[in-house]
Amino acid sequence: MKPTERLAEATAPDGSVLSLLRHDGAYLMRVNGIELMSTRRVNSESRLADFACAPIADRPSARTIIGGLGFGFTLKAALKVLAPDAEVTVVEIVQAVIDWNLHPDWALAREALEDGRVRVVCDDIGNVLRQNPAAYDAIMLDVDNGADSLTTKGNKRLYGDHGVRAAIAALAHGGRLAYWSSQPDEKFKRTLERNGMAVETHSVRSHPTAGGYYTLFIARRIKDSKAPEPATTP
Repeated sequence: MKPTERLAEATAPDGSVLSLLRHDGAYLMRVNGIELMSTRRVNSESRLADFACAPIADRPSARTIIGGLGFGFTLKAALKVLAPDAEVTVVEIVQAVIDWNLHPDWALAREALEDGRVRVVCDDIGNVLRQNPAAYDAIMLDVDNGADSLTTKGNKRLYGDHGVRAAIAALAHGGRLAYWSSQPDEKFKRTLERNGMAVETHSVRSHPTAGGYYTLFIARRIKDSKAPEPATTP
């Protein structure tokens, strides 16, 4: 049996402990001992970018933002879809996760992060969205396991009315808002709809031909509905 290597650890602002591990050529990230992601199961993260970015693939100077870097698979997929003059902002709250992806000896997301279209910000995605009203043609959020399957309690605010309104206010006209979730969540879907969004849900496998299913929420503002005012910190 091949050993599991513990490559690095870091502490998030809320005290959660993140661990980076490698086993048989695959990388894993755990939060407080719970597996959050693996490089062997990335199809759903890539599809999140496909659904969010395909409608704006030909839009000149499209601006997009990704909340949660992970292992960079949503970013890689977005870069494949978007035009050469697009801008992709990646927001990651833990600097160590950015550093891990840039590490030259680890096969993660260094090449994607060094793409000229990419800007990396170490901050809370909620802060960045509130500071940029009507700015983004696509917003992709994959910061945890979903609205109810959280590994980090502080992320819960992103999935309530306050966090949803902040995300909607940061959308440009005709933009798409996309969330990754480990499971279906009718309550969260209703939260999006209650705030003026038309919502599609997609069940996507962790691997293109195998593995469990995850849920993607793809939302757009209902035609002619008024954008909410940018939310302020509660």
